[in-house]
Amino acid sequence: MMNKDNNKMEEIVSLCKRRGFIFQGSEIYGGLAGTWDYGPYGVLLKENIKRAWIDRFVYGKFKMYQMDAAILMNPRAWEASGHVSGFSDPLVSCKKCKKRFRADHVDGDKCPECGGYLGEEKQFNMMFKTAIGASEDESAITYLRPETAGGMFVNFKNIVDSIHPKLPFGLAQIGKAFRNEIAPRDFIFRSREFEQMEIEFFVEEDEWEKYFEEFRIQMNEWINKDLRIEESEYSELDVPKDELAHYSKKTIDFEFEYPFGRAELYGLAYRTDFDLKSHGGASGQDLMIEDSENKKTVPHVIEPSFGMDRTVLAVLITHFMKDEMGEGGRVFLKLPVNLAPVKIAVFPLLKNKPELVEKAREIFDELRGEFKAVEFDDNGNVGKRYRRQDEIGTPFCVTVDFDTLEKDNRVTVRDRDTGSQERIEIEKLKEFFQTKFS
Repeated sequence: MMNKDNNKMEEIVSLCKRRGFIFQGSEIYGGLAGTWDYGPYGVLLKENIKRAWIDRFVYGKFKMYQMDAAILMNPRAWEASGHVSGFSDPLVSCKKCKKRFRADHVDGDKCPECGGYLGEEKQFNMMFKTAIGASEDESAITYLRPETAGGMFVNFKNIVDSIHPKLPFGLAQIGKAFRNEIAPRDFIFRSREFEQMEIEFFVEEDEWEKYFEEFRIQMNEWINKDLRIEESEYSELDVPKDELAHYSKKTIDFEFEYPFGRAELYGLAYRTDFDLKSHGGASGQDLMIEDSENKKTVPHVIEPSFGMDRTVLAVLITHFMKDEMGEGGRVFLKLPVNLAPVKIAVFPLLKNKPELVEKAREIFDELRGEFKAVEFDDNGNVGKRYRRQDEIGTPFCVTVDFDTLEKDNRVTVRDRDTGSQERIEIEKLKEFFQTKFS
């Protein structure tokens, strides 16, 4: 269970920059609000999360097909889905300092920045407009997608015609989405450019409750078993009917206990047949498929939706730890092995001793060939290397010393979580780590 304190978010943001996980977008130019850049370890963490998600939801119990739709689509698709007319947030502006805020994030009628009075609430469409081609008239306008789901719905016919799937089946996609947020906030929790992992699962109408429940169970297992987030740190919220999206008949939000409060992590929605009927009507295309009785039908949709950036944040918060190990204590990421950006770090005891460096490089090359996520580290003394690797979340460190060369052909393997060390024969290292990583 994570240790909470008022400074947790500041500490995590600091660690992310210090150790190359996440940086402020365009930082050398003063930044760009609501944008974040992932550094080397952030990219590796995201890739591990994606791999785990694909293993569970694409190669798991459901019949699933992956796709990667274009970010830009014909604007008629966003008109049919209701985004052009209705994808908006309530906006209020301060009459004094002119700053803008989401109305549902402000208490009362006073500006939280300067104390001035707020103006009337207006609706602000969050779609990013852009133009295609050299013309700048209305015919050139399109949008950066505000969600990845749309591309799966408009490709439904292509999938049916090319793959010939039978109900039930799903489409899975990982990709970028863009929203012109009024007030991006809380690090990578709410930003203007973000990544989603989404599924559209097509079912017969009378089976929606069955598959809704199966996905609810799978999403819980994903959070508990794959991300190693304890049940006490999140909860399910059955969204009230008067708060449901226009396309939804039932939605569950999975809410996580962030340092700034409990807020949405994932969503599971029953979208009925709204999307395919809307796109079929607007496009004039037949978006039907045969059901189990060989009758043409417009399938209903179960949508599990996962925010990648919010997943990264929840993982960092959950596994951000402090203890008293070492002088002055330490901060470390107690990441599960399957998510850790680096699984093994290999050190020479001293970087100015060629014989130690050569042996360490040899072991590094062999382990990297087997486990991939292995790092060579000779920067600073061994204590500083341990501290750095702990903050990265590396489960094991291997140190080559003079005894390795002169006495026992063994190396010191240190465990991140306990700090315990043991001497392992070099020829048994692969077997040792295979056991730890299985």
